[in-house]
Amino acid sequence: MLPQIQHTNKTTYTYNTMIKTHLSNSNTNPQMALEIYVKMKRNGISCDNYTYPFVLKACKMICGLWEGRQVHGEVMKAGFFDSDVFVRNGLIGMYCKCQQMSCSRILFDCFHGKDLVSWNLMLGGYAECRNMVEAQKLFDEMPERDVVSWSIMIDGYGKKLGLVTHARILFDQMHERDSVSWNTMIDSYAKIGNMVAARELFNLMDHKTLISWTIMINGYSQHQNPKEALTLFNLMLSHDIKPDKFCIIGSISACAQLGALDSGRWLHTYIKKTKIPLDVVVNTTLIDMYMKCGGIEEARAVFDSMLERNVITYNVMISGLGINNSGAEALSYFYQMEQGGMELDDLVYVSVLSACSHAGFVSEGVEIFKRIRNPKVEHYGCLIDLLVRKGEFGKVLNFIGSMPMEPNVDLWGSVLLGCRVWKNVGLGEFAVDRLTEIGGDDRGVYVLMSNIYADSGMWDGVAAMRRIVAVKGVVEGGKSVIEVVGGGVEEFVSGKNGGVRGADIEEVVCSLSKIVDLEYEG
Repeated sequence: MLPQIQHTNKTTYTYNTMIKTHLSNSNTNPQMALEIYVKMKRNGISCDNYTYPFVLKACKMICGLWEGRQVHGEVMKAGFFDSDVFVRNGLIGMYCKCQQMSCSRILFDCFHGKDLVSWNLMLGGYAECRNMVEAQKLFDEMPERDVVSWSIMIDGYGKKLGLVTHARILFDQMHERDSVSWNTMIDSYAKIGNMVAARELFNLMDHKTLISWTIMINGYSQHQNPKEALTLFNLMLSHDIKPDKFCIIGSISACAQLGALDSGRWLHTYIKKTKIPLDVVVNTTLIDMYMKCGGIEEARAVFDSMLERNVITYNVMISGLGINNSGAEALSYFYQMEQGGMELDDLVYVSVLSACSHAGFVSEGVEIFKRIRNPKVEHYGCLIDLLVRKGEFGKVLNFIGSMPMEPNVDLWGSVLLGCRVWKNVGLGEFAVDRLTEIGGDDRGVYVLMSNIYADSGMWDGVAAMRRIVAVKGVVEGGKSVIEVVGGGVEEFVSGKNGGVRGADIEEVVCSLSKIVDLEYEG
């Protein structure tokens, strides 16, 4: 692109147009925009008050503080510093984006011609830096406010700090609201997991945008209500709203949580038909879904079709193969990463050690553990789980004793679970004591210890554990989810009737019970 400029009419307008082109939504390349600006200066082309706002926007997009300061100096030399509000706002915005709020404030305070954009830039800068004390002061001083001003404050209190009560007070005070203010408030509730309040606001919206639907679908998916996420996704489609990749990702994740393989396959087909870009994020999410739903072959096919893969992609493959009892293959992907020179992060090591644990690969797991430079408690937990599954309790205690940090609840929980498998009463009691010390002795711990006593015929111990369980009280019943004919999803909760089909299910169970009784009597 740059060589072509040499053959064109070297006017300021030409260069401005080229710079602006590289900052458009469809062709964003701020680094190229800055290179064109440098070429413009070298060729002796004068910059005007249109050039500098574009160039400062490019600096802002890459958080280029050094580049921004160079442009600031050029602005001072060119004499546009005091005379043009767009140039001054460009400087304020650039410093805010680079979190240089003291520089922004000096420019703001010394500028007598500031407009509403100037105020909103400063307000947004403070909110982005989570400094809502200064943001509130500035907001109170504003000579006028628009919907952007209010939305910035709601975003700062709600999404940045999680102070949704403050955010809601401001939201309720607004005389007029646009989709941004609605979505910001809904997203604030979703981020703290208050999906009831989020849904109430969502239902009140007259004009729901794709972003509104995406916030709700992702909120339900991220806060353990995947069934509602898919229900809302289908409702969105019925309103003829086409999802984008962000909406699709939340829906695929919901399928993964539910184990809804058929629904996940349908989404994959929908993505292809509607030509939603299958980038590395979408493909990785698909792999994760297929692995969690048991579709290993489909996960492999997606992985093999990818032109670009990152550490997360490999991590999802390793983790998925591990939980699907394909430990050897999981190790092969790990070794591929090593041979390819990819950076191995903590999550990759957790995944591969878990795969070794599921497959019973003790020597491989210990060897991989030794490669970790600074193992975390999660890595020790995976290694302990591996050794416990193989019944190597001597090594377990040695490793625990060598840990540079205190063992956590998950680690001692793994030990206790292994004691049930291997009927190791003494170590089980020791693990329960440790869990009690660190506050991890929930009802399930004593139920597990009761089973360990029962397996060994120690009925006094069983009675003691049951007394503790009674004091601990009843916990919420477990949930199961199945896909039904037609692509729907049904959720069952222990101790509760099965929703709209509860009567039918009870009738079938009753009939099956009678059949079993007849066969037993025969």
